[in-house]
Amino acid sequence: MTTNNNNTPDEDDLDYIDFDDDYDDIEDDDDNDDDYSYSRSDNISRHTDNNKKQEYSVVKFIVSEAFSFIKIVIFAAIIALLCTNFIIINAEVPSGSMRDTIWEGDRLFGFRLAYKFSEPKRGDVIIFKYPDNESENYVKRVIGLPNEIVQIKEGHVYINGDELDEPYIKEYIYDDGETHTYIVPDGCYFMLGDNRNNSKDSRYWTNTYVKKEKIIAKVLIRYYSGIINHLLLILLLCIANVLFIKAFTRHLS
Repeated sequence: MTTNNNNTPDEDDLDYIDFDDDYDDIEDDDDNDDDYSYSRSDNISRHTDNNKKQEYSVVKFIVSEAFSFIKIVIFAAIIALLCTNFIIINAEVPSGSMRDTIWEGDRLFGFRLAYKFSEPKRGDVIIFKYPDNESENYVKRVIGLPNEIVQIKEGHVYINGDELDEPYIKEYIYDDGETHTYIVPDGCYFMLGDNRNNSKDSRYWTNTYVKKEKIIAKVLIRYYSGIINHLLLILLLCIANVLFIKAFTRHLS
């Protein structure tokens, strides 16, 4: 039996340390750290992208609604333009010749189509071209119809010999002691203002009568401009609010 005096152990007695396993564990830890870092970066990126998408969505919504509102305003302006040129007229009264029915500064809505299929009637208040200067529009009341005889005497108006009942006037015409007679031609009308003693009307015009084709509209509504402007503004704001709320609710859903 031989004895090995060398302290070096035999190769079979060595306990080998598996460094590869430890290295793999370290690599796994590094991989986990990298995965966590990547996951966090992805979350931040996704969050940023979501914020950008939300911001873009809000901007897109605002632009879309603004464009829709502009379209509504343009459409309303076109309708208003067509109406004022072919259906209605909006006029302001500068004088007091129609007091107390219409006062200075009052505004009127007139219907342009009123006499397209019918004839003016006695007592109608109409807007027409001033016979002596057609660049101006006048507002008066129809008194004499075509082919009628109008007489003014002792402050009263007579039609074909019968006194005309006029509850809309405050005072009779100043009596100058004379009788004024007017024979209304065919297709024409004799006009007087309700404020008889302060009205420039058929009694004083060079071209006494108004032809039917020069009638612009029949007065339908008298209103004060300040009130109607406030009402229109309130109505417009209400419509805008309703449209915005409706669109915003639809967007959220």
